[in-house]
Amino acid sequence: MERKEILEWLKTDDEERLQALWQQADQVRKENVGNNVHLRGLLEFSNHCSRDCHYCGLRAGNRKIERYQMSEEEIMACVLEGADYKYGTVVLQSGEDLSLDVEWIAQLIRRIKQETSLAVTLSLGERSREELTLWRQAGADRYLLRFETSNETLYQRIHPARPGSESNRIELLKVIGELGYEVGSGVMLGIPGQTFEDLANDIEMFCSLNLDMIGVGPFIAHHETMLGQAAKAESIISPNQVPNTELMTYKAMALARIICPKANIPATSALATLNTPTGRELGLSRGANVVMPNLTPKKYRALYEIYPAKACIDETAADCRACMHGRIRSIGRDVGTGRGDSANKQAS
Repeated sequence: MERKEILEWLKTDDEERLQALWQQADQVRKENVGNNVHLRGLLEFSNHCSRDCHYCGLRAGNRKIERYQMSEEEIMACVLEGADYKYGTVVLQSGEDLSLDVEWIAQLIRRIKQETSLAVTLSLGERSREELTLWRQAGADRYLLRFETSNETLYQRIHPARPGSESNRIELLKVIGELGYEVGSGVMLGIPGQTFEDLANDIEMFCSLNLDMIGVGPFIAHHETMLGQAAKAESIISPNQVPNTELMTYKAMALARIICPKANIPATSALATLNTPTGRELGLSRGANVVMPNLTPKKYRALYEIYPAKACIDETAADCRACMHGRIRSIGRDVGTGRGDSANKQAS
């Protein structure tokens, strides 16, 4: 698909025209990754963060959030629950928590691999090559790191580096791939200051990075962030601003599926936040093939507040599993079995 066509799809709100996009994305999904919806058990095990990103409620400068770190035994109890539920993957996610011991994480990965057959996905922020190498050698299979926007000026504006360091997620994603991880990344839609041209660049970047997993979700303002303060956000919005809507999210997902046909694409919790009754189902019918039921203990879920009013924070892990199975079957899809490894990797 050429850039001109990507831009045309991003800018259209014609429902009749968009039906053709949804159908094409769904057909490409079916032909390349099949009818199975793979389940990734999400475990948000620490909400500590060293960064002060302007969009995230976990930012270091947020003094109003109650911080937590789960113990190894708490984590393993959740991991084993996910294994019992026959999830193919556990996703270990945290803020960029530099207080976590690097070797402790490696040992946790080794233990998960010894006690289960789960694939291990890490989502721990920007890390050094040495740390990433250690965790890969310990058995980690995948790494998720969203580049958020390919517009470097916009990225630096909303995502300041730690003092004394530089932040270049595009280059870091290349390192992650070199180390043998399946590589996951993605963007936010509707960041104040993001143009349609920026988003078209993002979608083309998915392809050039040869991503194994692509996540797209809307910017949802958090009241304890810089971008959550309306006056500051409005001051940098351009006339060509991408809206942070449910519809825009579906369009980006569908386009990502069409130009990266073998990637794994999740119907995210942010979609469920915007549209609790049918957001995930619509995502799955417009290109997605992954969902991420939450394994995080109920007492911690509300504290992992990247953005407010997250879906499913009052559910138990068992509730989440039952809900996901029901939603998948309600649209005539099958619950995936096994690890759900990247078809992109298998083809390369």
